[in-house]
This record gives sequence, structure tokens and C-alpha cells, in this order.
Amino acid sequence: MTDQTTEPTVKAQSPLSEAWDMFRRNHAAMAGLVVLCCIVLGAIFGPYLYPGKPFEMAWAPFSPPGADGFLLGTDYLGRDLLAQIIHGARVTLIIGLSAAIVTVVIGVTIGAMAGFYGGIVEEALMRFTEFFQVLPTLLFSMVIVALFGASLPMITLAIGLVSWTAVARITRAEFLRIRELEYVMASRASGASGRKLMFRVILPNALPPIIVQSALMVGSAILFEAGLSFLGLTDPNVISWGQIIGSNRQYILESSFTVTIPGLAIFITVLAISLVGDGLNDALNPRLRQR
Repeated sequence: MTDQTTEPTVKAQSPLSEAWDMFRRNHAAMAGLVVLCCIVLGAIFGPYLYPGKPFEMAWAPFSPPGADGFLLGTDYLGRDLLAQIIHGARVTLIIGLSAAIVTVVIGVTIGAMAGFYGGIVEEALMRFTEFFQVLPTLLFSMVIVALFGASLPMITLAIGLVSWTAVARITRAEFLRIRELEYVMASRASGASGRKLMFRVILPNALPPIIVQSALMVGSAILFEAGLSFLGLTDPNVISWGQIIGSNRQYILESSFTVTIPGLAIFITVLAISLVGDGLNDALNPRLRQR
């Protein structure tokens, strides 16, 4: 009888499984993900667990944190600051996510067309992108909000309209790289239409850097909204963390906690999003996964 040694078969991991394994090994990214999940859960269920009304005058103005049973104190009108933080979390996250979606839709559309068609189309779209890139973004968004009103949809649209250029450039670079690969050439030779090549063949393979940039855009949009609110360009009928800062900005020296607490909430949220974005960047990079 002949001895036959059987070698154990190693099951190949899918790219998604490999990406998750690498993301999980990044302790900073996992910490950011945990914090972000807690913030999202607080935004969803917080108003039910703490049913305080954010617009209701509950006590004397500028009560310090911990005084008279108010954990975070009260603002300049005597409104419960904790209730405002909890209720404002949902609006702040919605603004960040919605503005990021607007940014990605505009940026991917322009970047994909420029990278796929090339030539005069690419030249025209890139000059258009450069025009928006050199504009002062905060000033441009202020003009849009001042002209069309400081409603929540308009603020979201204004942030998206001034923030899409980075996504467009990343998408264009990926399309320029991928469109020359063999499987794209094979699809083109088989008679695939331009739309199919763009959105079914090239775009799925160009998604990793776009996903990373989209995650970071959520944090940028939150900061942008806070900046507009600090300048008074916000909807006074909607509570957001930026709106809390903006409404209390005149009392920043007298009662700094009314501005510091929502500022810390924004800082922690944006930091968590940035850590998750960095983790996604490492996990979705095939070169790093092969180390």
C-alpha cells in the first residue's frame, strides 16, 4: 500500500471577508465604529428614552451642568440642553448623510462621464470642476442659503453643491485606470453599451475609494452645517447641534458650556467618522490586504 498524504485545503476568503478582517484588526477604526453606532442608536432611540422637549423653556437660563436636575444645564432661554443634544443628533446625522449623498451623486456622475468619454467631454467637465474647486466653499454656500432660504433641504443642497469636486476627481481617476483593463475591453468588444460599461462594469470596481471619500464627506458636511449655523444661516425651527451653537454664540464667554457641549458632540462624531473612513481606506486597499 502506498501512503497518500492529504494536504489540508485552505478555503479562500472573499474580498469582502478579507476587507472586514483587516478593518476588524484596526483598533482605532473599530473604536470609531463603536462610538458612531452608539451615536446613531442615541439619535434613533434617545428621544424616546429622554422625552424632554428641546424647544420648551424648562428652567432658568444658563443653569450650569448638573444644577437643578439638568445634566447638561440650560441654554440662554432656559431650555434643556440634554434634550436639545439628543433631538439634534438625528437632524445633524441626517444633514451629514443627505449632503454626502448629494455630493456623491454629482461627483460620481461628472467624474464617470469625464473618465469614460475623455476628449472634449473630459476637458469641459474638468474645467467645470476646477471652477467649483477654486470657489470659496463657505462663502458660496452662504450665498445659496441667503438667496433661497435657510431651510433644512436648502442647507443640505448647498453643502452638496460646494463639496462634490473631490469625489469627481477620484471617480475620474479610477475610470481612466479601469477603462483600459482587459475585462472592460472584452465587454466593449462584446457589444456592451456605454451606459452598461460605465455603471455595471467600471463603476462597481471603482467603488472602494469612492466609498471611503463618501464616509469622510459625512463628517465634512456636519462641520459645514455647524459653520453655517454659527453664522446664523440655519433654520431656527429645527434643532441640530450646529443650531445650538449658532443660537448661543453670543454668550460664548458668559456661559461657554452652551457652545462647548454641542461642539464636543460634533467633534466626537466627526472623529469617529474619520476613524471609520481611515479604516475603510486600509481595508478596501488590495495592496494593504496582501501584506
